[in-house]
Amino acid sequence: MVHKGDPTGLHRVMDEVRVLPQAAQRLDTRAELWPDEVRIRVERLNLDAASFRQLEGEHGDGAAVRAAVLAIVSERGKMQNPVTGSGGMLIGTVEEVGLESPLGLEVGQRVATLVSLTLTPLVIEDALASWDGRSEQVPCDGYAVLFGRSIAAVLPDDLPTALSLAVMDVCGAPALTARVVRQYADRGLPPRVAVIGGGGKSGSLALAAARTEGASRLIGVVPTEREAAALAAAGLADEVVVSDARDPIGLRDAVAAAGGPADITVVCVDVPGCEGGAILATAEGGTVVFFSMATSFSAAALGAEGVAADVTMLVGNGYVPGHAAYALDVLRSNDGVRRLFEGRLA
Repeated sequence: MVHKGDPTGLHRVMDEVRVLPQAAQRLDTRAELWPDEVRIRVERLNLDAASFRQLEGEHGDGAAVRAAVLAIVSERGKMQNPVTGSGGMLIGTVEEVGLESPLGLEVGQRVATLVSLTLTPLVIEDALASWDGRSEQVPCDGYAVLFGRSIAAVLPDDLPTALSLAVMDVCGAPALTARVVRQYADRGLPPRVAVIGGGGKSGSLALAAARTEGASRLIGVVPTEREAAALAAAGLADEVVVSDARDPIGLRDAVAAAGGPADITVVCVDVPGCEGGAILATAEGGTVVFFSMATSFSAAALGAEGVAADVTMLVGNGYVPGHAAYALDVLRSNDGVRRLFEGRLA
């Protein structure tokens, strides 16, 4: 274990080998702070969609899912699903701020952490007694620790807490989508954009962002007729198609029939096996942005090579400067996005 403080949180890693906190098997969760750290009194966790889907699929019963989450956090000192490798994020109140913290936070502020639970020291003190194990949002009492290079945003006063948490959980998607679309539009090439998983949280925000930044055509891909109806009612896409994103030929043909291939394809689904279809749905010289934690990046790279696809592939890492404010503004300004989010929360 490292005994000298480091802004990446290296000093909290308890593994024998030197790795960053996200790759660590176990983190030090002591409440005492190093000079650049911040301790948060946790109010609610938000498990990422891929992780919750896996836990629910494996354990089924809500009580068993709750027990599994408690076991992971107890064993690892953080919430990192051992199958998906992913975690989520949290909201809470700033409890203590180290004298050298660069985050600009103050005691008493309610914040959302914009770094993954997979690298955040976490202690649960209420055994998740208020959670039924059946939703991604997890009421929780405990504490978490942020490092010098962590990110957090003060929660807005004009939005319900659960809604803010849901938006901030995926706020990297609309910001990066906006950047990529803008790069095309600034060259006088307003792009055709397909969003796979367009009816979900990150997908709906990505569609709205693409529209704002100058996309010429928006194609929303969803897995069911029910989601298609909701997305069509929200008015976020020019064309909504139902297709299994795991069927590469079916997805390619569905996007083509809706006005594709896409210049930009954004993948926002939480199931594995969608890499090939996203590549085939994208025009030569186009861009694929992967936001799903279920993505296999080796499958994406080898798949593109295997079909001789000249596409640029980007990993959505969840951080773009100003991403939280941008996503919240998209929600505030777009009634369709807000209705979809509120429907999911309900």
